[in-house]
Amino acid sequence: MGLATPAAAHVLVQPVGAYTLTSGRLWTVVAALLGLPGVVIGGLALARSAGRIGAGTGRKRAIVALVAGLACMVIGGLVVAAAEGGPGTGYGIVGGFVDLAIGLIAVVLGGLALARSRRTA
Repeated sequence: MGLATPAAAHVLVQPVGAYTLTSGRLWTVVAALLGLPGVVIGGLALARSAGRIGAGTGRKRAIVALVAGLACMVIGGLVVAAAEGGPGTGYGIVGGFVDLAIGLIAVVLGGLALARSRRTA
């Protein structure tokens, strides 16, 4: 038993591979798949509310961008809060911080588009 304990501890401290999909990394990918379309939809809503694309105010798109950005930020924040190690440990902390940034961009674009749609309506 005494010899097995250091060996087990050595196995637990091993870093995961760069291409290993852990639960933390999976959640950051899910958040990014929510946030990136939110950025695109927010940009389109902002262009529509400025009168550059089509007719209408783009209010629905702005709300979708806000919701997608907020979901991305919440999931990214939860991943960062739950991470027990730094970059390269498999907890997805780097992706969590990227998700926070992507979500913030989507929320800002959606908020600006929503503010413009209220002003033009």
